[in-house]
Amino acid sequence: MERKLASIRKISDLSPIEGADKIELATIDGWKVVVAKDVNHKVGDLIVYCEVDSFLPIREDFEFLRKSSYKKMADGNEGFRLKTIKLRGQISQGLIVPLDVLLKHGVSSDDVFEGLDVTGTLGIIKYEPPVPAQLAGQVKGLFPSFLKKTDEERIQNLSKEFPIYKLAKFYVTEKLDGSSVTYYVKDGVFGVCSRNLDLLEDENNTMWKFAITTGLRERMVGLGKNIAVQGEIIGEGIQGNPYKRIGQTVKIFNGFDIDKYDYLSLDSLLELTKVLELKTVPILDLEFTLPETIDELLLMAEGESILNIKTEREGLVIRSHDRKISFKAISNKFLLNEK
Repeated sequence: MERKLASIRKISDLSPIEGADKIELATIDGWKVVVAKDVNHKVGDLIVYCEVDSFLPIREDFEFLRKSSYKKMADGNEGFRLKTIKLRGQISQGLIVPLDVLLKHGVSSDDVFEGLDVTGTLGIIKYEPPVPAQLAGQVKGLFPSFLKKTDEERIQNLSKEFPIYKLAKFYVTEKLDGSSVTYYVKDGVFGVCSRNLDLLEDENNTMWKFAITTGLRERMVGLGKNIAVQGEIIGEGIQGNPYKRIGQTVKIFNGFDIDKYDYLSLDSLLELTKVLELKTVPILDLEFTLPETIDELLLMAEGESILNIKTEREGLVIRSHDRKISFKAISNKFLLNEK
């Protein structure tokens, strides 16, 4: 399912910001957003909420973002990127837009309801940073439909589920700052995918090179199963190499049974990675219970990386052992330093 970058939400709280007369803090589910007081928002108002990572099109409605947020993606697409920022010492994530903006796109007020996805209506897409040439590769096709893309929900969008999740136990891994890669075997054919694309075999492509030089392709095909592993490729030339590694390596976080169209449990994943001679992403806790609040969990997401103690980790990924529940908490410290 594609991510709801823009949707109809309800303002659940408005609170003052110390030392600020013209702005206040709005709460939307688990998100905190700084808004202007003169807009006269009220608790209970329905609004359009655009999440961080949204890439808003060049339109008059969004021109006020030009000075702070204008970007051009690798494909030449121009727009406004929403990032985590800090105003008057307060973290602010995303953007609140009045419902009036939908009227310009033919959406009647009678058709508006909480939870409505308006990402496509407003022409919003996810911001994608430029991909290094050695990762881009030649395209074989779109990401295969027999696999699931890797993009856990952010905990801020799960405020309604959070009280229930607090009753469960999870395992926690470090979210690595690299590039998503999927290796699969389907009907005896081995393939390699980036986040969005199926890539043609190319020994100069870093993702393919790893599979070829480590013997991963032969080991996966030798299993005789329709299976996939998904992970993060890290190292030289990737996201500035925050872990200061020599060369490149892949850290696995998912195993996927293609025939069942379902993720492997933790035990099955660990067994598979052992057979394939792969390493997982750092596992931080095997018996984790959630804290009382989402804000506490976001604070826990901050910290040093296991792979390089001089690097702020990107965050945490929290999963149930059976993989029926999965979500992420991204470090605000990390997000504030994003380029």
